[in-house]
Amino acid sequence: MSRTLAYAASCAGLVALGTLGSWPLLDAPGRQAMMAAALVAFPLQVGAFAALQAGRGRSSRFLAAFVGGTLLRMAVVLAAAFAVAVSDLPPAPALLALAAFLVGMLFLEPLFLGRPDDSVPEAT
Repeated sequence: MSRTLAYAASCAGLVALGTLGSWPLLDAPGRQAMMAAALVAFPLQVGAFAALQAGRGRSSRFLAAFVGGTLLRMAVVLAAAFAVAVSDLPPAPALLALAAFLVGMLFLEPLFLGRPDDSVPEAT
C-alpha cells in the first residue's frame, strides 16, 4: 500500500471517529455542518499530502508543496467562513469541525511522510 493510500485510510478513520464521537452531541443542522466540513477537509488534506509525497527528496519542490498546501488550507478556512455566513449551516459546528479535521489530519502527516529515500536508518 502506498503511503498516500495509507494516509488516506487513516484520515478516513479519524473523520469517522470524530463524526461518530460528536454525532450524539449535535442536532440535525450541526450534523449536516460537520459532514460538510468532513467533505471539504478530507480531499484537501489527502491532496496536500500527495503533493508533499511527490516532492520528497527535492527540497524546492517539497517546499513549494508545503507552502502551497498551507496557503490552500488557509484559503479554504476563509472560504468556509464566508460560505457559512451566507448559508443555513450553523457556524460553530461547521468551522470547529473543519478546523478539528484539518489539524487532526495535519498531525497524521509526519507519521506517513517517511524519509525521502524510503530507507530505514541502520543502527551504528
